[in-house]
Amino acid sequence: LLAALSINELTMSCSMGSSTSSLYSALAKTFSRPALPHPCDSTYNPGNDLDQDPADPLELLRECREVLRNRPAQLQRAFVQTGHGDARQTIRVMQWNVLAQALGEGMDSFVQCPMDALNWAERKYLILQEILSYRPDIICLQEVDHYFDMFQPVLASLGYQSSFCPKPWSPCLDVENNNGPDGCALFFNHKCFQSLNTTHLRLSAMMLKTNQVAIITALRCRATERAFCVAVTHLKARSGWEVLRSAQGSDLLRSLRNVAQSIETEENTDTDVPLIVCGDFNAESSEDVYRNFATSSLGLDSAYKHLSADGKTEPPYTTWKIRPSGESCHTLDYVWYSHRAFDVNAVLDFPTAEQIGPNRLPSYNYPSDHLSLVCDFSFKDPALVSQ
Repeated sequence: LLAALSINELTMSCSMGSSTSSLYSALAKTFSRPALPHPCDSTYNPGNDLDQDPADPLELLRECREVLRNRPAQLQRAFVQTGHGDARQTIRVMQWNVLAQALGEGMDSFVQCPMDALNWAERKYLILQEILSYRPDIICLQEVDHYFDMFQPVLASLGYQSSFCPKPWSPCLDVENNNGPDGCALFFNHKCFQSLNTTHLRLSAMMLKTNQVAIITALRCRATERAFCVAVTHLKARSGWEVLRSAQGSDLLRSLRNVAQSIETEENTDTDVPLIVCGDFNAESSEDVYRNFATSSLGLDSAYKHLSADGKTEPPYTTWKIRPSGESCHTLDYVWYSHRAFDVNAVLDFPTAEQIGPNRLPSYNYPSDHLSLVCDFSFKDPALVSQ
């Protein structure tokens, strides 16, 4: 599992400070753990590990920055406060397509990105730096192909439980020296939430199973005792597949409704269980799949519309890259939420074109072709929800 770490990296990690680094210790723990189940069933609960004091995220962040000291500075982004909700009890959610390592190096042809900017030995620290900088309570990721040897052990050391569902026919497997299939992963802070149920989905379209997946996890917020569901998905890419994406989205909406109703029955409540749905939908807001989510009976709204002056418009881009076919700047990533149950307290703004630079993404100082979305939510007053 530690094949991604070279001898030089291990030496460098161990030399930081007077003791073994926290990041190296987290990765090294994978040696002593029993084999995990088949990836499609891999809901990982660290068990006794969660009873121990978690690693210090600030220390890990310092380690990342030390490794990356010769790269350009991290993109500076600020939270935009919306003026809604109780900022004292927020749930911070991150949505991010992290770019599968095998695809970034082997298939995606980012013609303006030097290959050494994508080497895993340093790129993984860029990914961790992004996550650690914002300290989300819930993390929803797509294109994860280093779940078992990086994401899961490091985030488990910080107190996150997690679940991973790979694509059945991941394109990563066509790349030489790949690290296995990519898929969706969902992490949540065990100290903040109790897991009630996790469902892995292989999305269907026109009665046929597709190559796209989703995870739905039902959680109970320990601070408020309120139950809610979080989902992560990654829909079919590329133009020409709009009808398939629409069908996949409809399948996901049906599953969300069924899971929420099941939790409502278990909780013995007549109040709808609220939802947060994160994903790379590979669809602009003009597509049917977006309209289906926006008009669903589940009462969903898109959190990032709060950045717009009218509160109705999506950001101009969530992904910006240059391939042999040309420059591609689109809004494809979303954080949907039950607007009757949640307030959006803040959203993380996007870097400007000047900050991103003329070569676009990924780059020496940003590890993915997609920008992370980070939102702070708070529960509305239960009396208002029931109305």
